[in-house]
Amino acid sequence: HVRTITADNGAEFCAHTQVADKLKTDIYFANPYSSWERGLNENFNGLLRQYIRKGTDLRTVTDKQVADVERALNARPRKCLGFKQPSVVFNELRRTA
Repeated sequence: HVRTITADNGAEFCAHTQVADKLKTDIYFANPYSSWERGLNENFNGLLRQYIRKGTDLRTVTDKQVADVERALNARPRKCLGFKQPSVVFNELRRTA
């Protein structure tokens, strides 16, 4: 259920054509130093920082901590989803696909 992806210019997106083909979607790249072009990403980073502080050595973050943060963020109602939880919307979309 991905419509588009907006990525930054990092090396982690070097296989973007394969990802686009698999997901049947378009991938766009933000201009360097233009974080406002990736608004959803920046918003999510802010939410993530409530659980993992900026500058944290990610090698010290356990898989359990990541799973706990994932569960917490997916259970958090979002205005853009009509104040539904992302996990609920995702499951609704899976049932209709």
